Order: sequence, then C-alpha cells, then structure tokens
Amino acid sequence: MSEELTPRQAIEKLLGSMSQLQASDLHLKVGSPPYYRVQGVLRAAKIPSIPDSAYVEAMLHDLIPEERRKDFDDAGAIDFAVTGVSGDRFRMNMYRAMGHTHASVRRVQEQPPTFEQLHLPSIYQDVLMKTMDGLILVSGATGTGKSTTLASMIECINENRSVHIITIEDPVEFVFKPKKAIISQREIGIDVADHHDALRYIVRQDPDCILIGELRDQETMLAAIQAAETGHLVLGSIHVSDVHQTFSRILEFFPRTEHAFIRSSLAVSLRAIMCQRLLPGIDEGARFPATEVILNSSVVKDKIIRERDEELTDIMAHSQEEGMHTFTQSLCEMIEAEKIHYDTAMEYTTNRDALSSAVKGIKSV
Repeated sequence: MSEELTPRQAIEKLLGSMSQLQASDLHLKVGSPPYYRVQGVLRAAKIPSIPDSAYVEAMLHDLIPEERRKDFDDAGAIDFAVTGVSGDRFRMNMYRAMGHTHASVRRVQEQPPTFEQLHLPSIYQDVLMKTMDGLILVSGATGTGKSTTLASMIECINENRSVHIITIEDPVEFVFKPKKAIISQREIGIDVADHHDALRYIVRQDPDCILIGELRDQETMLAAIQAAETGHLVLGSIHVSDVHQTFSRILEFFPRTEHAFIRSSLAVSLRAIMCQRLLPGIDEGARFPATEVILNSSVVKDKIIRERDEELTDIMAHSQEEGMHTFTQSLCEMIEAEKIHYDTAMEYTTNRDALSSAVKGIKSV
C-alpha cells in the first residue's frame, strides 16, 4: 500500500471510493491489491498490493467494536458494520485464510430501497400488507439480496403500521428511523451475546414484528416458528436456492422423529416463502431478481402435512391468480419484457427444458 497513507487513512479512502464507484463489495487480501466488485465484476484497484496481515488488521482495528475484538482471536472470523463519512453503511467480515488476515466489505445503502426499486413483483408487498402474523421466509444464495429485501419489508411495515419491531442481526446493516413503528435493533455480540440469548426473552419484549436476520440452526428456526404461532409476524432469511430446498433445509435442522411436528407447525404458521436470484440485465450494470413465491393456501398446507413437497412446484406454476409463481415463469416474464437475455436466463435456471419450452410457448402466441 502507499507509504503516504496510514492504514486508517487507507481504509477510509477505499470505503470512500466504494461509494463513488457504486461498488457492492471490497476485498482486502494479503499479497494483492484491493479488489472492488462493480456491477457484479471484480476489478483491481490501481494501488500497490497489501503487504501483510498486520496492515489489514491495522486498517480495521479502530473500526471493530471493542466488544467484538476477542471474537476474532477466538473464532478466526468476525462480522461487524460501520458507517462511512459518505453516509453509506458497510458490513465487514474479517477472517483468517492460509495464515493471513483478509477482509470482505459489503456496501449497504443508507436508506432501504423500495420493492419497486428492487424490481420485486407486487406479491411481495401484497403479502406483507395482508399479513399480521405468521412466518415469511426470504430464501436465496449469498449475494442475491435477501438482507436488502428483508430491510425493504421492515421499512414498509415501519411506514404503514403502528407496531413494535425487534430485529436480531449479525451485524446490523440498515439503521432504521422510526416512522409509524418503533424499532429495536439488536446486534449479536454488541447488544446481546448470541442468538440464543436474543431469542430466549424476545416475546417478553412486546414485539409485534420480529426480524431474525438468518435462520441458521434448529434453535433459531424453532424460535421463529413458535413466535409465529403465538401471534407475531416473523421475517427471516434462509440460505437455499428455491422453495423445495427451503422445506428440505428446515427439516434438516430437526431429527426425523420431529418432522411430523415441524410440518404441522409450518402448515399453521407459514404465510409465504419468497426465493430470489439476481441476474445481470441487458443494460450494462442493471440487475434483476428472478423470483419464486409460494403462499400457504389450503392446498399447500395439505401437501406440507402429507410430505408431498415434490408437488409444490406444480402448484406454484398453476396458481398465478394468487401471486404464486416459479422461477421458470419469472425468467420468462423478464425475457419477454427484454430485461434479461435468453442466454442469461438459461445460465441461471435449474430447469433448462422447462424454460426452453415456456419461451417457445411465448413466441408461438
């Protein structure tokens, strides 16, 4: 790195450049120059390589919350978030790899975007506005915008309902300003030790809406279901690609002897699963979400209880009047609207034959 800049000055300059370049991510790796991700593509910064781990640690030392510094020594990785001078918020992950200290930084917009700005279908807002309790899950792989979608949901509730919202986040990304709602944002490692402690007493804190940033294990999943069953609106994300995998992942958290109980609970508490994948658009820099949505209709409830998950895709495909749809249908609509290229859709779909047939059907009309 430049000898003219101290490590603290260097990170401030890099974060400022992220905002100027509209970069989504920044990677700091020993032996390489910093890399920005701009419009989905990694680009090396035109500055010298990072010399060693000590430089990375010095860059981030003053930014790490004091309560979290020991966590890095113990676990070899740490998540935290900071607000830059530009007003942008940055989610940071510092981690060890091959004996070196690296870091990945995600830029988060100060104001949560609207559903329209995210190009999400109207069913997202429709479901949220009609749902006062129960469980809504947002699914997708890393980098598909799950956290941003959940933030948009919270902001929509904040603008429209006089309720108490409690979030459990690791780390806090968007900082919400109370509008109609009052909001309590709890950050793991700073406001509360872990998810277990955060969830143990959450229903005693008089929430109307609960956001659990990531449903990562049996404990968080069970807490979400139980809170949803007791009259709370619960929003959460789960790290899988589609509706079918979402059910599979939930069940994987529990022993086989408890699956019937979990299915019964989901049949009662689940309101919707919304899955998304981000695709590059035809216009340079544009990105659009392909989505898959299932709503917990009476037919879906029956399939969940009877372990007929393989039939859910067909139900989504033939219930468009309710807002349900598959990834194939979503991709088709985006191709028809000239938002994405056909070849791009084929690259991201998990069912090429179905997408090819659907596109041929459009062309033949």
